[in-house]
Amino acid sequence: MSVADPHTEPRPLSAAGKPLTSRGEATRGRILEAAEHVFADLGYHEASIVKITEHAGIGLGTFYLYFDGKQQVFEELVIDLNRRVRRSMAEAMAGATDRISAERAGFEGFFRFTAAHPALYRVVREAEFVSPETLRLHYMRIVEGYESGLRAAQADGDVDEALDPEVTAWALMGAGELIGMRYLLWERDAGGAPPAEMPASVVDDMARFIRNALSPRARTEGPA
Repeated sequence: MSVADPHTEPRPLSAAGKPLTSRGEATRGRILEAAEHVFADLGYHEASIVKITEHAGIGLGTFYLYFDGKQQVFEELVIDLNRRVRRSMAEAMAGATDRISAERAGFEGFFRFTAAHPALYRVVREAEFVSPETLRLHYMRIVEGYESGLRAAQADGDVDEALDPEVTAWALMGAGELIGMRYLLWERDAGGAPPAEMPASVVDDMARFIRNALSPRARTEGPA
């Protein structure tokens, strides 16, 4: 799983469009962290700016220095979660020596982030109704880097050249998201607690599936 570099994207601005100081970025980050918890617990429609500011430990006036309202903080939260999950994947893939290893490492990074931030699922799904364009942006930013990585791997001979990189990127991204939902979001132990990490056996099976799907095939002459 390759991803576009999240470090090259524009730095966040204040509600007035001005660059933030280090202290301002920290406050903005605290608001987004609070919004992550509030939106995950209550959903978009039941959440309120008051609840977000209470969770963040700031006043309403401070909130409006960084965001215009509830929809903007929700949209910025989706973008922030997207940036952080891509960073988790990119850092996990940094030492991979071939494409199949990179795929496994990227999904391990995704699963680690999802285990720590299960709100990703609820927030992204609510974006379908609250802000469809932000939902599209979330997935497109992941797929852009994924697709280019698959093309490069095809040129290197690591991935079957007959595969369409765009279709393959969407298919594998969908598989990873649903496996995360099944084994991280829905799973509970006897005490009702979610797992702290993806079971190694699930990662092994997914890596085997990816290897079988992506590995180059021998080509023969004549009709299929």
